[in-house]
Amino acid sequence: MRRSVAAALAAVLLLPLSACANDAATAGHGAAPAGQQVDGPKVKIMVGGLDKVIYLPAMLTQRLGFFAEAGVNVELMTEPAGVNATTALLAGDVQGAVGFYDHTIDLQAKGKKVESVVQFAQAPGEVEVVSTKQADAIRSGADFKGKKLGVTSIGSSTDFLTKYLAVKNGTAVSEFSPIAVGAGQTFIAALQQGSIDAGMTTDPTVANLLDKGLGKVLYDMRTPEGSREALGGLYPSSSLYMNTDWVEKNRDTTQKLADAFVKTLRWMSTHSPEEIAAKMPADYGQGGAGQYAAAIGATLPMFTTDGVMPADGPKTVLSVLAAFHPDVKGKEGSIDLSKTYTTEFVAKAAG
Repeated sequence: MRRSVAAALAAVLLLPLSACANDAATAGHGAAPAGQQVDGPKVKIMVGGLDKVIYLPAMLTQRLGFFAEAGVNVELMTEPAGVNATTALLAGDVQGAVGFYDHTIDLQAKGKKVESVVQFAQAPGEVEVVSTKQADAIRSGADFKGKKLGVTSIGSSTDFLTKYLAVKNGTAVSEFSPIAVGAGQTFIAALQQGSIDAGMTTDPTVANLLDKGLGKVLYDMRTPEGSREALGGLYPSSSLYMNTDWVEKNRDTTQKLADAFVKTLRWMSTHSPEEIAAKMPADYGQGGAGQYAAAIGATLPMFTTDGVMPADGPKTVLSVLAAFHPDVKGKEGSIDLSKTYTTEFVAKAAG
């Protein structure tokens, strides 16, 4: 009974989020008018937080009308964490997920075939923020011992990266407590109330925290340089990933999606943060238009301009997961990285 009630409640909560995403999309420049469908296939895509800057290409593609131009009807839906988007994908509730590439490796280790089709980013876009009250006590991952560390969800990419930063600095995963606090206002409240001592989150949450003086940056992985410093190399993160079987059976639709997303990534590379912010739903920038544009500007370096997987990126991700993940550690030789992503569709989109 409890499970049924919880499932029903989750479904009710999700509906207004997905509806809001679609309503917002129809208001964008160049988008199809409300209620109008293009002559093409329908695809549902679950995003691990539509309002997160790291997943910005999803809504921006809708707002710019590029899905419609490519001839595909896309319904964007949202969940608070990438791991939830993965769950929806595996359950068959959606055809695509926008989340971190590392889930494809995690899933292959569990016998699932999922691949990144368009690689949005070459760095995590994540920031480990320490409460100002704990700033003197937490100066690196070595100080995570005994601390409560916020992540979006257990099993999420923020959970993965937090565990790696701990292990890399000599702290065992059993020596700290990961706390699922989501993102946005729930993350901010947890840090402010002392429910967590530090945590990993993204913009615009980071910009909000710093503006309010509630936290200080410990690890900044919003740029390729920050990724190399913290993780030892480029860490491909946000992407469109899909079940490999579905991709093979729906190659034309997959190409349409790749065409639309690559066009957006190119557009982003030639427009200012202010211009990008102006295309997004107004309520995404809860700290004001200026702060939101600044948050986009701080995160822009993480994005690719062509959707192509960085050559050495998958190896870095595998190394990070192998440092702590029980399903991957010691099994690196059995992971076929070539099956966790494809560049076929983005290569055609660039042609």
